[in-house]
Amino acid sequence: MDRIIFHCDLNSFYASVELNSHANLRHLPVAVCGNPESRHGIILAKNEPAKAFGVKTADTIWKEKKKCPALVLLPAHHDQYREYSHKVNGIYQQYTDLVETFGIDESWLDVTGTLHLFGGDARTLADRLRARVRDELGLTISVGVSFNKVFAKLGSDYKKPDATTVISRENYQQIVWPLPVTDLLYVGHAAAGAFEKFSIRTIGDLARFDRELLFRLLGKNGVQLHDFACGLDTSPVAPALQYTPPKSVGNGLTFSRNLKGRVEIRAGITQLADEVASRLRRHRMKCQGVSLSIRDPGFRDISRQQRLSVPTFLAREIAQAAMGLADSCWNMESPVRALTVTAIYLLPEEDAGAQMNLWSAGLEQRRERLEKLEGVMDSIRAKYGDGAITPASSPPFQGTGRQSPPPGGMKSYPQD
Repeated sequence: MDRIIFHCDLNSFYASVELNSHANLRHLPVAVCGNPESRHGIILAKNEPAKAFGVKTADTIWKEKKKCPALVLLPAHHDQYREYSHKVNGIYQQYTDLVETFGIDESWLDVTGTLHLFGGDARTLADRLRARVRDELGLTISVGVSFNKVFAKLGSDYKKPDATTVISRENYQQIVWPLPVTDLLYVGHAAAGAFEKFSIRTIGDLARFDRELLFRLLGKNGVQLHDFACGLDTSPVAPALQYTPPKSVGNGLTFSRNLKGRVEIRAGITQLADEVASRLRRHRMKCQGVSLSIRDPGFRDISRQQRLSVPTFLAREIAQAAMGLADSCWNMESPVRALTVTAIYLLPEEDAGAQMNLWSAGLEQRRERLEKLEGVMDSIRAKYGDGAITPASSPPFQGTGRQSPPPGGMKSYPQD
């Protein structure tokens, strides 16, 4: 028997929460944004009237105000967003204990084992959920209903706002396959660029492409995406409140003034690596790779990544790897507007320990001392605050935090 999976996506979430307190603005184009006075002033969310003007999330305020001079700007209140997210997921959990959050505004629900308790019809239950969230919280959701998680998410994206879309085994080729391949979960810029070389532009193109050839060309990731396109995703929905380890941990900053020169760029990287390492230790995980993204004042981005010889959660090693990437791809006299350091290829700390045994005893003892030292730093910060101890080389000017999102969507900040 097929599973029955819902993907529930809160529509224009931040903006909708803010408009609950500003009902008189609902008919106007509204955007939630960072500080308009700072260089970090970007659009975080927008309502439907703003979308009609072409206002886009993550673009700068000044750019979007050119499109829509009447755009109303509201400040963000992240504590309220977390509270509403908790309330929405509380409603979902009244229908199933298999509720897996995907960022602050999206959740998968597996109602296979409970649907019969609520009438037995999936579309009707999805419509009931939409009505409850709308009536009780003043928010709207779009719901995708399908037999796997990937297609359920495509369904929630298919029609917005406040809509239910059912993607079944009978209709998925008609609904899913004409969509751009970039709509498929986990197809990022790199994968899309690789697919374009082989004229794979739609999900249907990907599904019809020879699977074995795709494996030879793109490896396991290509095959997994091919399976997704063919409706073969079997990943489970994690039970509510079950801890799901992150797939990456990243941290980014847009600086109040441009960094220039190797000393300043190293200082920025060191600051970011310190936070990434601290969060890795909280998750009891180590990384086997590091990614670095650099943004210039013209909003052009360059990204590089590398594997590490030994798994780590040490700030100095993450910073050293990231700085090596910067040296390999960046002219140190060119200005840097923003940096993002991300720990990738994560594995549990206990699994990493087995690999450490391959090292010499002396090197292993040194690493143990460094790990204890950074653990002490974590304890000091936990007791006295994050600012109690910081890297000596941190930039002498304030950056504006922009925590990077998890891969594949992962959408919440920081990137865990």
